[in-house]
Amino acid sequence: MTQDSYAYTRKVTLKRRLHNQWQILRHDKWLLSCLTWVPLLIWITIYAIFSQGIASNLPIGVVDLNKSYLSQKLINNYDATSMLSVSHQYDSVAQAKDAMVSGDIYAMLVIPYDFDKSVIKSFPPQVTLFYNSQYILIGRLINSAALQAQGTFNAQADVIKNLAKGSTTTLAAAGKAVAVRTQITPLFNKNTNYAQFLVTAIIPAIWQIGVVSFTVLILSANYRVSGLKGWFRDQAILPHLFKTLLPYGLLFLAQGFMFLIWFYDLIGWPMEGSWTVLSIALLITTVACMVMGCFFFFLTCDAARAMSFAGAFTAPSFAFMGITFPATNMSEVALFWRELLPISHYIEVQVSQASYGVNALSSLLHLLPMFVYVIPMALTLMLIQKHMSKELDS
Repeated sequence: MTQDSYAYTRKVTLKRRLHNQWQILRHDKWLLSCLTWVPLLIWITIYAIFSQGIASNLPIGVVDLNKSYLSQKLINNYDATSMLSVSHQYDSVAQAKDAMVSGDIYAMLVIPYDFDKSVIKSFPPQVTLFYNSQYILIGRLINSAALQAQGTFNAQADVIKNLAKGSTTTLAAAGKAVAVRTQITPLFNKNTNYAQFLVTAIIPAIWQIGVVSFTVLILSANYRVSGLKGWFRDQAILPHLFKTLLPYGLLFLAQGFMFLIWFYDLIGWPMEGSWTVLSIALLITTVACMVMGCFFFFLTCDAARAMSFAGAFTAPSFAFMGITFPATNMSEVALFWRELLPISHYIEVQVSQASYGVNALSSLLHLLPMFVYVIPMALTLMLIQKHMSKELDS
């Protein structure tokens, strides 16, 4: 066979394969939807949920039992913070508690009867803030804002006391009230934008779930149409499997590039590192996810069971990334599961490049554990051979 005729044969074979896959997609509307508009809809929904980015004006209630100038001053300090909004005032603690339970407010500030007298006499008054810590993020924001408001009020009160003693300037009085001034500067997310913090991790986690699950659906559709004997008829298992999955792999890779371009180009979130490094990481992660999808399907050649395996495997993706909960504090079981997830290694590269601008070699070292996916790939080929032998015997 001449080189030209060989190239022509390969071209015809490729066109035939693409045509076959297109026919499968045409008759499987759900699979076609999963590969096209469903991921986009999920990603847009996730972004819409967190699009505000910065939480502010969280409603809190006040029970002012003192009703003095000083208590009003304290309330104004709480209301002046960007995080809190004193939207309700109640006559009793019971009313405020009912409002917090019903979700009207996230916290309640209780100012005691003798608040002003205690402040004037330099006795520490018992001002109490109750907040709903069930909402972890909201609870942290309220706690931080309350400390800021209370600290400002305490400093103001101490300045007035120092000035009342006489023979001192305002600057000296402030220096005695706040002997040590602190400056807290957030790094890598200076505006504490929670969309930048959460969305850049949630969407890759969902993408991984989609790649593994959709690979199972793709294999199931091909198995349903051709069976193993028709699919791998000349025993060249790996080349046939590769050629079948190649178009879908390119599609998954394109989806990965879409969310990266969305994050760091269209929205304009900071990108300090190399797009090349991110591209390599995304390619390796795509291959690893598809390998796991193949492994789960060919364990039983049953789509329902394979989807159960895929769901159980990928469900903890976001939780085990180490973004919202530090990996150093995870249990041994959680750390082991985290090492099994391709996205856990990818997200290390994404964070190191996008936020820190780490050099390429240091980032790519996070991908070394991904070579372990050669093992499930080898097991997959053995499983295919085993299922084919059973088909031939029958």
